[in-house]
Order: sequence, then structure tokens, then C-alpha cells
Amino acid sequence: MADDSTMGENDVIGSYTAIGDSFTEGVGDPGPDGRFVGWADRLAVLLADRLPEHQEFRYANLAVRGRLLDQIVAEQVPRAKELAPDLVTFCAGGNDIIRPGSDPDDVAERFERAVADLRSVISTVVVTTGFDTRGVPVLRHLRGKVATYNGHVRAIADRYGCPVLDLWSLRTVQDRRAWDEDRLHLSPEGHTRVALRAAQVLGIEVPADPDQPWPPLPPRGTLEVRRDDIHWAREYLVPWIGRRLRGESSGDRISAKRPDLLPL
Repeated sequence: MADDSTMGENDVIGSYTAIGDSFTEGVGDPGPDGRFVGWADRLAVLLADRLPEHQEFRYANLAVRGRLLDQIVAEQVPRAKELAPDLVTFCAGGNDIIRPGSDPDDVAERFERAVADLRSVISTVVVTTGFDTRGVPVLRHLRGKVATYNGHVRAIADRYGCPVLDLWSLRTVQDRRAWDEDRLHLSPEGHTRVALRAAQVLGIEVPADPDQPWPPLPPRGTLEVRRDDIHWAREYLVPWIGRRLRGESSGDRISAKRPDLLPL
């Protein structure tokens, strides 16, 4: 049976490869060098900190924003198998689910084939559920589809012995401060909380509680909320819709930021 935390404190992870889309690439969490950081990079640091000083930790991040499941399977899964790390995190299918007319059952079948392929080589494959979209204006109507897909992901995890990073149950990311201005990607604090939860799934003691409540916010007036919504629609929603109408992806001409297993 899958368990949200199936590894123990004494299990040693010396190498880690992250595969996925913008969520795993770290969009919304910019670093000082201009590249995105994100929860997977932050998890890698937590894993590296557990190793003895003489042992080198190696990390690769193959994720690229905008990638659909089949693209991740074709481009990233073979590379992850080739690298053969101790750990792979696999988050995919979200961009498929939000497409009009998509079938979460079909997406899950393709996801399962990829999990089986990874598990034939990788000893630990962490899979992730989707977020609860009830607070996302454009995506709240897809909540049922996301929940259906999440049910499949958990069942797949049961069948293949995969730990589950359950993003739906991470309630603290329902706060708007956990999200970037585009309301589609996590903020640095949101990515940090996901990294802490991922570490917990791997049985690692973490320096802070990802479920720690946020400080209270002052109430917002109706005019302030409406002004923010108009700004968001103009700056993010309209361009997002436009890319889809043109068949473009935010990941066009983007390559993986860390394609090789390199020391941190």
C-alpha cells in the first residue's frame, strides 16, 4: 500500500532527479541567478544536508514549464532512467487536465505506464497529487476533474509502492500568499512549504512545519479585490488564453535547467 511517508530517517538518498512541468521547474520562485528555484531544488538541499560531509549529493532537475504528460514521458522519463538516481519525483498531468475536453481517466492510464517504467529502474518514485483548485478563478470549475485524477494517482501509487506527495491536503497553500501574482504558480513561500512536506513524505525531520498557519491579514475591501482581479486578468489571464489559442507553450525554446546529476 502507498503511504504518504514510506521511508525512514535512516534511509540514505545520495542522488535525486526531478521530472515534471513548471511546478517542478520552480516557476514563481526566482533565484539570484535569474533561474527559478522551486520546491524540488529546496528538497534537494534538505536531502543533501542529511549526508555525512564526506559523501557527495547529486541532483538533476529535468522539468520544463508547459510540458504535457506525453512530452514529459518522451523527453524526461528516459533521461531519468539513464541517470538512475536513488530518488525520482514525478509530477505530471496537470497541464493535460486543465485542457478543455481532457479525460482524467485517460491521462491516468498514461501516467501509470510511465510510473511502471520508472519503477523498473528507480527504487523510490514519489508521485504528486494536484492542488485543490477551489480558490483559483480560472480553474475552480475543474476541481472535480482534478479530484478524479488524484484518486487515480493514489491508486497507482498503491500498485507500485510509491510515496505520495499529497498537495490537495496541504491546506496552507490555500492562502493567497502561497501563490505568485499569476495565481497559477506557487510563490517562494509556497514552494518552501511544498518542499518541507515532500521531505516529510520521505521520512525526514524538517526545520519548520509546512502546515504552520499564516499570520492574519487585514481585511480587504471590495474595490481592492476588484482592482487586483482586473490587474491579474490583464497581465496574466489574457496572455495565458492567447497562448492556448495560438497553440503556444510557455516552455517553447526552454530547456531543462539542470539536465545532469551534479553535486549541489
